[in-house]
Amino acid sequence: MTDQEEQSLREAKRKEKRAAEEIEQLARDQARRKANLAREQAIEEDLKARKTKESEKRAAEEIRQSARDQARRKDTLAREQAIAEAQEARKLKAKKQTPE
Repeated sequence: MTDQEEQSLREAKRKEKRAAEEIEQLARDQARRKANLAREQAIEEDLKARKTKESEKRAAEEIRQSARDQARRKDTLAREQAIAEAQEARKLKAKKQTPE
């Protein structure tokens, strides 16, 4: 085999090796992109689930707060009515006790 033939054979082997390395690199890049995409999708799904859970929790808390506010208003109204009735009763009692 001549030097030129040996050099051509070495060059051909280098090209094959380079082509194989490029294919491997492309495969690694594709796998990395696929893994990154899967990771991003998992993060988005987790964020969506967290937002949904927080929204449900907030809605439940708003309902509880509304019920507490309503109970407090009802209690305040009942106290005000009791005070008004007591004042009215005192007025009537005072009227009855005063000589005419």
